Parts: sequence; structure tokens; C-alpha cells
Amino acid sequence: QNARLALQAADRGYVMDSGTVTMEGDAKQMLDDPKVRAAYLGE
Repeated sequence: QNARLALQAADRGYVMDSGTVTMEGDAKQMLDDPKVRAAYLGE
């Protein structure tokens, strides 16, 4: 999956862990979140 590309195209983003939604929110805000960037975008 390309999380960065998906979040750029989406209005909202969701993070799931073991079938449970652990984070959700505005896709742009998720792209700008340092924790999301480090954990899911490899930065």
C-alpha cells in the first residue's frame, strides 16, 4: 500500500491495528502529523 498517495487522494484517513481503528481523522492533518509520518510513512 502507498499510504502517502492514499492520504493525498482521501478526505479522511483511518489506521487499523488487529482489526481495530486506532486513529482516524482528516487526511491532510494525518499527513502533517509527525507521529503518523514516523510510524506509517517511513520518515
